[in-house]
Amino acid sequence: MGDFVAAINDILWGPWMIYGILVVGLVFSIIMKFPQVRFIKDMVLLMFKGEKSEKGISSFQALSIALSGRVGTGNIAGTATAIAFGGPGAVFWMWMIAFIGAATAYVESTLAQIYKEERDDQYRGGPAYYIEKGTGKKWAGIIFAIAALMAMAVLMPGVQTNAISDAMHNAFGVSQWITGLIVTVLLAIIVIGGVKAIATVAQYVVPFMAILYMIMAVVIISMHIGEIPHVLKLIFENAFGFDSAFGGMLGAAIAWGVKRGVFSNEAGQGTGAHAAAAAEVSHPAKQGLVQAASVYIDTLLVCSATAFMVLFSGTFNVFDEAKKKFIFLGDFGSGTIADQVSAGSAYTQFAVDQSFPGFGSGFVAIALFFFAFTTTMAYYYIAETNIAYLFKGKTQVIAMWITRIVYLAANFYGSYKASTLAWALGDVGLGLMVWINVIGILIVAKPAIRALKDYERQKKEGKDPVFDPTPLGIKDADFWVEYNKEKNAKDNKKRDAI
Repeated sequence: MGDFVAAINDILWGPWMIYGILVVGLVFSIIMKFPQVRFIKDMVLLMFKGEKSEKGISSFQALSIALSGRVGTGNIAGTATAIAFGGPGAVFWMWMIAFIGAATAYVESTLAQIYKEERDDQYRGGPAYYIEKGTGKKWAGIIFAIAALMAMAVLMPGVQTNAISDAMHNAFGVSQWITGLIVTVLLAIIVIGGVKAIATVAQYVVPFMAILYMIMAVVIISMHIGEIPHVLKLIFENAFGFDSAFGGMLGAAIAWGVKRGVFSNEAGQGTGAHAAAAAEVSHPAKQGLVQAASVYIDTLLVCSATAFMVLFSGTFNVFDEAKKKFIFLGDFGSGTIADQVSAGSAYTQFAVDQSFPGFGSGFVAIALFFFAFTTTMAYYYIAETNIAYLFKGKTQVIAMWITRIVYLAANFYGSYKASTLAWALGDVGLGLMVWINVIGILIVAKPAIRALKDYERQKKEGKDPVFDPTPLGIKDADFWVEYNKEKNAKDNKKRDAI
């Protein structure tokens, strides 16, 4: 089983994927003149604007759901694992994929808003929706929806619960299956409540835990303030193969930095686009910019916090897969770790313990619990959105319940299965989604680019941008056409009453 999954990952995560997703993000950045730089102020301000409604959620709630998906195991265990296999230079390539991936996140999330639909009194949207409408091919949307269902409900939840159970076992000695059972019961209570319940939990838990984790990182960084130049030099030299210790790992640094960067910030996956479609905004570009900001928050802040804590403390080992041997043994312990992947969260726990003996392991375990819990919660929301795309009526209700049962079972099973297999299956699910979504957005990106130009034009005219797809030549944006008709009718009634 493990060899078969590894073979699939070699195909999905080969050079075409690793370098292709970097090129795609760079192309979007150049075409749109680097909106991730030009609109930083808007990205921050728009997070807190936009009102929720009976059918939609606020921009901040949509951001929280997206962040709950982005800020998870990848930030703690994934970052440490990237360093373990790619060396410190992998951190630089995580930064790079975040910077240029922000443009990709803008495109996919704006497309989700443009082509969103109202189904069962809720806003629904995402890659399946915009791929179908943008290409005119229903089968293309179905392919993504099926891949997303497999990834979100079956393959990827186990990565999160596995990391939680490992961290709890390391910190408190709790059996993996007990942690898995508790997590599964809590998830069952929340997912039955649907998107509103998920949004409510996410908007409180995610910011609180992220801020607390960042405070811890800042404290540890301040304790090692004199080592900042050395650590930055180590990251940059290793990133380009100039470091003597890790000089032969340039390819590994890029590959693991991109792979774990995409796993963490989800730019290109299309996952954040599902939450973006549910937001109540006046212009699609607004939510696109908010989702671009979430990529920065995830990688440039939270992943960097983990990376610096690990590198400052020296609590990491580096294993050269090509040579099949350790080329660096830090202060983590004996270095005879049978499974480097399962050591991911343990590296971070040990790093915090170095600065706060007896406290770090428990703190990271609790942080990982909240991060990974909200991530797998977001996975269900994405699965539900794709069920709504594939089925209608009674069939949809049945499919929803089947998905819930499978999803909860996958979470419980993932809590005690081998970490290596959990991560490998997660990478398969992630790879499938990225391939389909990236090809999709390359084909249908034009409306998102036009929307940004329209947003910028209206901002220059001193207006609060509102969206009308017709003068922009954007077809099949049926929701916005109907929305504008209703809005104009209401405005006319108000004028007549006056």
